[in-house]
Amino acid sequence: MVSEGPPHTWDDISVFDLSALEADVAKLIVQTLNLNIDPVQIHPEQPLFNEGLGLDSIDALELSLVISQCYGYKIRSDDPETVATFASLRSLCQSIEKHRTK
Repeated sequence: MVSEGPPHTWDDISVFDLSALEADVAKLIVQTLNLNIDPVQIHPEQPLFNEGLGLDSIDALELSLVISQCYGYKIRSDDPETVATFASLRSLCQSIEKHRTK
């Protein structure tokens, strides 16, 4: 029998097993956007927008610029995959890994 605990929230978990790239990109997100959280608190599957970290389109533009500078991956606003790319830390890192030139 599986016990059912309280409903899950992203705030109830403090540390996650992140890949090296996920840890680096989490730090980049926090530093670039001046977020008041510890990068290790970003769950790799947590949405980056809305109910997740609460990022907006301006944040996405800022991140796109920094990702281009750091990894050589240019995220284009007219790319149909952009929404999926920014869905979570993990999806962003998978796209960076796939397209990076640095």
